[in-house]
Amino acid sequence: MKNFLFRLYLSLMKFGARFTKIQDNKIVILNGAGRSGSNGYLFGKYMKEAHSEYKVTLVEPWPSSHLSFAIWREIGAAKYVVTTHQPFKIHKKQINIQFWHGIPLKRMGIMANNTNRKTDLRNQYLWQKNADIVASSSDLYESLMSACCAIENDKYQKVGFPRLDALKSPTISQSQLLHDLFKIVDDQAQIGIYLPTFRYEMEDSQVLAQIKAGNFLTLPDFDVEQLNCALKKQHQYLVVKLHPYEMSFFEHLTSQFSNIAFLNNDYLFEHDYDLYELLGATNFLITDFSSIYFDYLNLDQPIIFLTNYLTKYENTRGLLLSPYEQVVPGICVKNQQELLIALTNSDEYHSKRQYWLDLTNQVQGHSCCDDIFTLMSTNY
Repeated sequence: MKNFLFRLYLSLMKFGARFTKIQDNKIVILNGAGRSGSNGYLFGKYMKEAHSEYKVTLVEPWPSSHLSFAIWREIGAAKYVVTTHQPFKIHKKQINIQFWHGIPLKRMGIMANNTNRKTDLRNQYLWQKNADIVASSSDLYESLMSACCAIENDKYQKVGFPRLDALKSPTISQSQLLHDLFKIVDDQAQIGIYLPTFRYEMEDSQVLAQIKAGNFLTLPDFDVEQLNCALKKQHQYLVVKLHPYEMSFFEHLTSQFSNIAFLNNDYLFEHDYDLYELLGATNFLITDFSSIYFDYLNLDQPIIFLTNYLTKYENTRGLLLSPYEQVVPGICVKNQQELLIALTNSDEYHSKRQYWLDLTNQVQGHSCCDDIFTLMSTNY
């Protein structure tokens, strides 16, 4: 019922906004990616700094049933409508630029184990109807996206993603990040970041119970004091960035430990940062099944993969690439003891990282934002 009412709301607002005259120099960004590698938000920042002759309006959160009609008129007036999730536009003459929000690792759409045919068919229709430009970074990306969403080949343009520009040119230095999150100065510091995927969709109450109890790694032998001591001994600092749903489990999102800190959305919004604007200041990544690791390959830094829930995730939603432990370019661990060993191991995965980087990013060395702007302003 909620979905029906929301679609009805969208139809009514679109109808009302359809009578707004399109402005050739107006861009609207419908940001559904928050501050976690949001291509839309980062492209908006680029446009405001590099091309002030364009009027840019950021709409977030998106989608939302709480937008004023004035905002809907802004959407209706835009020549370019930028989306990070499902393609959207009001007029046929508008140009939808679809950035999406990550190279797909997890199955989605028609490939997923946990979706229904009716929804999948509707999403395919919206991609075919509304998407004019689908930003791409590689042939592999296009194959994965089309397998899931049935996107036509002629919509793809290999211009890369704004988040990659931010990743390679961090806004904040490592020393500043260390000071902001850990209140310390350490010339030997190695900053790691833990970025798990959306674990709620595993539909396992035990997983959520572990997170609520403070076991943010959801490892069977989790011992936060032992972890902190090991990190401290090696001058390693772990930034924990959970999915927004999971962050709500932590009342104040603070850590009592010297070498572990939570990164919350308040910090990002207060400083006008996106996660990717500081991700380039880190030295290693810990993740599970988050596609962020594909982007992290651009930094050529070590990656550790937690795989204790691999089988369950494969059964619940599914992965597009397998066998997972042979595909990923880093050490796979199933418990904290293996993780602690991995944190001290020398890195032996440079060649494998480079192999996967070449497969997933064929626009290396380019300014993605520059290429996107040239494409849209010259050809559309």
